[in-house]
This record gives sequence, structure tokens and C-alpha cells, in this order.
Amino acid sequence: MLWTPASGCSTLLNRPVLRKVDPEDLVGAHEIAQRLVVARPQVVHEWRRRHADFPEPVASLKTALIWSWAEIEAWAKKTGRLA
Repeated sequence: MLWTPASGCSTLLNRPVLRKVDPEDLVGAHEIAQRLVVARPQVVHEWRRRHADFPEPVASLKTALIWSWAEIEAWAKKTGRLA
């Protein structure tokens, strides 16, 4: 298990509130596009800009954003992008 700041990253005593994330649950834009059967990973970044309820990344690397698949999957089901 990894620990990452919780969505919205509130603080408690000036420290981020952390949550457990299973490394197997981590996905980038490419994996999200594949799993949701969209043509290009750029669509994922378009969703981020257009939809305020799109999940926040759990990590930000120098060249990529990383999300929790469980959060993306729930969002995709809620918005009709995944049955």
C-alpha cells in the first residue's frame, strides 16, 4: 500500500490528510483511455478541464498525472461513460 494525500487534500495540524492507495489501482491517462475505450489519452485531460467532478490525481509526476482507478471507475459509471 502507498499513502497519498486525500482528494481535496485538507490538512490536520498543517499536515496533509493521507489515505491508502493500492499500487495496482494506479492509472495514468493512457490506461484510463484504454479501460474506458476512448481513442486518445488527451480525452482524459479534456475531461479534467471540462468536468469539475472529475477525480483529482492521487500523484503528480514530472511528466504524468496518476489517478486511482476506483475513483475514475466510479466517476465513469456516474457519468454514463462505463456500464
